[in-house]
Amino acid sequence: MAKKQKNSQPELNKGQRSIVENRKARHRFAVLDSLECGLVLRGSEVKSLREGKVSLDEAYGRVIDGEVWLVGCDIQEYANANMWNHDPRRPRKLLVKKRELLRFANQAKEKGLTLVPLKLYFNERGVAKVLLGLCKGKKLYDKREDQKKATAKRDIERAMRRR
Repeated sequence: MAKKQKNSQPELNKGQRSIVENRKARHRFAVLDSLECGLVLRGSEVKSLREGKVSLDEAYGRVIDGEVWLVGCDIQEYANANMWNHDPRRPRKLLVKKRELLRFANQAKEKGLTLVPLKLYFNERGVAKVLLGLCKGKKLYDKREDQKKATAKRDIERAMRRR
């Protein structure tokens, strides 16, 4: 029997290599929509990404002067870059089509939503991409309800396997 994929989390296509996933984002926020963006990076940042030395825990997206920026993403310094190294927590520009930017920026501004990076990966051509989600913060009771549903689903699956 084939397993069903979750609708809230897009699967990676063939040739795409995941670098890091923001697992806490799906617990803290309800993801309403997602958008794939390119990243403007320096050479030492790409080397660090290939080693997997990155954290998206405190990162978020911000629209400044008609451009989307990734703020708070921590890409560690590359050990062999010496004097050409980068600032680990500098804001990084995201590459988005103008139409998508206007749609996302308007929704985020009007409804009080947040742009949260969900996943960072290399596509099939080796280009670094970030999956940015348009999210609404969950309340404590929403988190508890999700936990109860997950526990019930797990118990049902265990019972089905035993019988």
